[in-house]
Amino acid sequence: MSTTAPVQGDATKSASAPRPRKIPRVVVLGGGTVGLYSARRLHKRLGKREAAIVVVDPRPYMTYAPFLPETAAGSIDPRNVVAPHRRALKGIDVLQGHVTEIRHADRTVQVQPEEGDPYWITYDHLIVGLGSVARTLPIPGLAEEAIGFKNVEEAVAVRNHVLNRIDVAASTWDPELRRRMLTFTFVGGGFAGIEAMAELEDMARAAVKYYTSIEQSDMRWVLVEGSTRILPEVSEELGGYTLEQLRKRNIEVHLSTFLSSCEGGHVVLSNKTEFDSDTIVWTAGVKANPVLKNSDLPLDKMGRVVCLPTLQVAQEDGTVVADAWAAGDCAAVPDLINPGKFCPPNAQHALREGNHIGDNLARVLRSAEPTEYKHKNLGAVASLGMYKGVAQLFGRVKLRGFPAWVMHRGYHVMAMPTFNRKVRIASGWIGAALFRREVVALGSLHDPRAEFRAASVPPKVKPEQAAVAPESATDVATSPDATTKPGQPVQKDASSWDR
Repeated sequence: MSTTAPVQGDATKSASAPRPRKIPRVVVLGGGTVGLYSARRLHKRLGKREAAIVVVDPRPYMTYAPFLPETAAGSIDPRNVVAPHRRALKGIDVLQGHVTEIRHADRTVQVQPEEGDPYWITYDHLIVGLGSVARTLPIPGLAEEAIGFKNVEEAVAVRNHVLNRIDVAASTWDPELRRRMLTFTFVGGGFAGIEAMAELEDMARAAVKYYTSIEQSDMRWVLVEGSTRILPEVSEELGGYTLEQLRKRNIEVHLSTFLSSCEGGHVVLSNKTEFDSDTIVWTAGVKANPVLKNSDLPLDKMGRVVCLPTLQVAQEDGTVVADAWAAGDCAAVPDLINPGKFCPPNAQHALREGNHIGDNLARVLRSAEPTEYKHKNLGAVASLGMYKGVAQLFGRVKLRGFPAWVMHRGYHVMAMPTFNRKVRIASGWIGAALFRREVVALGSLHDPRAEFRAASVPPKVKPEQAAVAPESATDVATSPDATTKPGQPVQKDASSWDR
């Protein structure tokens, strides 16, 4: 790809002697919601004749995060909650790799591909949409025992793990071991944690119906939240309703409580509660991508890129940093609807901010003035399992149960990029309604070579066999169709290992 040829060597040198370009190059860091929508909008406004657009991301697709809970519950096929970059970004160059350093003063970015040495690329305009990562704490055992819920790989892994624990527990007679396997712990009571837990608990209850050795009451679901309430994104009334519904489903909710330790799967909470759990899911907030600290862009105390309402990067005194734009979870975007606050890090704002950057950069490239981003929150919707949910629309309309669940699905399927994915998701929902969702674990997907490695290990010889004289313990394969090499022992029959 001529527009994305790597620039090897020092960034300063590449900036001092850039290759002449007939059209400006726009590099978009991150192929998530902000990156994908800003690149698409800019390409739509300008086309290839006015701008060469390059998107850099370690994954070859964008993940629509609001659908991760339903992916974990098996209501949506994992392939349908991602938008492949090569398909969604037609006419736009894509580089797959991690951004490791940003030198905006030199207009260069360092990219680390999955294989090979890092390289530098140059640009004329920069869009930063690197998103966020899980915000973790130095809790003993957390890194070793817990799993996040930020991407589709983690959602699928949690689903397979939960179903696997149910499968294994069904054939385990040790009561303590069974109790540990059937205890599922979620840390974080925001949208991500509540939706993930509610969807998975609903799926697990549906799965247990097929097991004669496991009762619904054998499962223990525990939610740990550090604040005094759950779902702070909605009103206290809907938050209280959600709490009531979770407790009706026998889900333990520990408010004003923190995870103190989880070493070896032994969970210790700040309220002195202790128990063993094979499943610990961490959904306690996010933080801006830490790679931003390895840049010369102005950051706030939370590590986010400082922005103006126009989504232009700016110094703390308001001075615009030329040719740099940012939005999404990694940017501190002023909320003009709520003065003094910043736009919350959710898909609703990220999608619109991405489109707004595309429009503003197109204006600037055509010598026009950028406009300020201003969006009134349409509301919040959350799924609590099949046919259950809560919704708060325009700050006034409050829905519960089935109507809220319909609103949740309708809103997000319309926001999902590409018509192809909208149809596939809707078709999957119809299929699940007619034939029920699948509740089978495919845990081997996470290590598909495990069985092959085990088969490749030579069988161990028992001590009593090793003591047998070589001439009686070994037969040399001499027949043309023998599967062993000459001189290798031949197993006579399966029962020989029992002697």
